Amino acid sequence: MSLQSNHTDEEIMAEINMTPLIDIMLVLLIIFMVTSSISLDSGLDIALPQVGTKTQGDSGKAVIVSLNDSGSVSVQGSVVGIDDLQKTIASAIEAEGTAFVILEGDKESFLGNAVEIMDLAKAAGAKRFAIAADEKL
Repeated sequence: MSLQSNHTDEEIMAEINMTPLIDIMLVLLIIFMVTSSISLDSGLDIALPQVGTKTQGDSGKAVIVSLNDSGSVSVQGSVVGIDDLQKTIASAIEAEGTAFVILEGDKESFLGNAVEIMDLAKAAGAKRFAIAADEKL
């Protein structure tokens, strides 16, 4: 009685195929790159006014309302009509869990539009306001 068999078994190859793992990681990288660039964009092309002194900004959550020189308004990156602005700001305030609104206005925009937007934001539940500006170089 022999314990050895006469036929030769091939050795088992135990290697991990890295190609699917690399494909998944590249897809995830692309998704993160696209979503991070979307979250940084305010939605409108705005030339912020420049100031000589810099104040310490609030690092907490805020609702960003953007106003460009042609009068287009966006809330959190989504363009909104003036008729729906108060409702949109109210839902953004509720979604963010804050009553802090940052007004991002183009330096060529009309001051009356900015005042009207701040009034609508106050009616929507905003308690604190800030106006975005770039620092002079």
